[in-house]
Amino acid sequence: MLRRLAVASVILTAACAGQQKTEAPAEGQKQMTKEERLRITNQPPFDLATCFPREQALPSPANEGVLVGALLSVRPDVLECLVDPAHRGPAASTKVTVKTTVNAQGTAHAISGDNLTPAGTACIQQVLDTHVKPTALAADAKPVEATYEYDHATANNPSVTMGINEGSDFSGAVRLAEKSWCDCFAAYNASTPPVLTSDIHIVKGQPNPTEVVFKPSGSTEGDQLASCLQAKVAKMPATTTGELKFPFRFVFFNSQAPVEASADMPPELRFFQLELARTQTAAASAIAFGARTNAADTYDAVVQKYTKTKDYKLFDELSSKCQSLVDSATKWVDALKAQETVDQTTLKLVQELKAQKEDWAPVEAASQEALANTQKDLSAAQQRLAADQGACPKKSYAPSKKK
Repeated sequence: MLRRLAVASVILTAACAGQQKTEAPAEGQKQMTKEERLRITNQPPFDLATCFPREQALPSPANEGVLVGALLSVRPDVLECLVDPAHRGPAASTKVTVKTTVNAQGTAHAISGDNLTPAGTACIQQVLDTHVKPTALAADAKPVEATYEYDHATANNPSVTMGINEGSDFSGAVRLAEKSWCDCFAAYNASTPPVLTSDIHIVKGQPNPTEVVFKPSGSTEGDQLASCLQAKVAKMPATTTGELKFPFRFVFFNSQAPVEASADMPPELRFFQLELARTQTAAASAIAFGARTNAADTYDAVVQKYTKTKDYKLFDELSSKCQSLVDSATKWVDALKAQETVDQTTLKLVQELKAQKEDWAPVEAASQEALANTQKDLSAAQQRLAADQGACPKKSYAPSKKK
C-alpha cells in the first residue's frame, strides 16, 4: 500500500498547467528554432504551499509509513528547489533520492541524485532538516529507514532556464523571486488565487521596468494580490539592449487547499491543482497508516502481557490501548476517504475534458486506476477498523447472587 501512496501524480503532460514552455536545449535535445528563441517563456506556476509550510507533529515512534508520508508531504518544497537552474545540471530531467534514517541520535537525510548541483542538494537538505523531523527513537530501538525519490523534468515541472532571450530572463528572475513574496499571498493560505495577467515594459538604460500593468482580476482579493505583485515586479532589476513589451501570466496552485477551493479554476489548471492536492492526501494517508501501526504494536504488547499474567488489573490498560487503536484506524480511514474524494473529483473532471478532446483518454485511464487503488486501500482500512473494534475487550459483570 505504501508504494501506491507514494505515487503522488496520476500522469504528467508536456504542458505543465497549461503553460507553453520553451527552454534552452538540454543535453541531447535539438537546437531551438528562431521562433522559439524569440518567444517569452520562464513563466511556470508557483505552488503557494511553499509559503505556508504545514507544521505537523509526526507520530512517534517513527516507522516506514510515517517517514514515507513525511517525505511525500514536502514534495512541493523539494520541487521548488529544482525550479532554479542553479540547482540543476544541464540535463532535462533530475532525479533526487532521499534516504531517511531515524535512530536514538535523531534523524539523518542522505541525498543523492542525477543532474543535481551542490546548491540544489543544499536547498533540499534545508527543506528536509526543517520539515521532516521525527522524534528520536529509544536507545534500544532498531533504526528505521525509508527511501523516497523525487523526479523533476523541465518539460513537465515548473522550471526556469536562463539565456533564451532578455524577456525570458526577466520572467525567470520574477518567477524565482516569487517564493520571497509570500506576504502577497497571505489571503490565500488555504485557497488558490485567480490567474493574473500583466503587461511589462522595459526600456534600455532604465534599472527597473518602466511600466507594470495588471488587468482586472474580477475579485477584490485578486486585485489586492495584483497590486502587491505589481509593486514587487516594478522593483526588479531589468536590462535590455533596446525596448521590451511582453505579457506575464501569473498562475498559482496551492497543494494544501481543499478540493472545493479549485472549483472556479479553468478546467486544465484545476486538473493540476487536484494532482497536487492528491500528493498531500496520499501523504496524510501514509502517516495515518503509520500511526495505526504504532497503536497496533502498543496494544499487542499489552495483550501479550495479559496473556502471560492473566492479571485482571490490566483490563483498563487493555481497554485504553484498544480504543487508541480504534481511533488511529478511524483516522486512517478518514484520510483515505479524503484521498478518494480527490480521485473521484479528478476522474469526473478528466472525463469532462476528454469529451472535448480525445487526447485526455490516457489521463482518464490513469485516473480510473488511481481511484480503483485508493478504493482498494480504503476497503482494506475499513475492514481493519471493524476488526479492531471487534477486538476490544468488554467488561462483563456477573449478576449478584441472592442470599
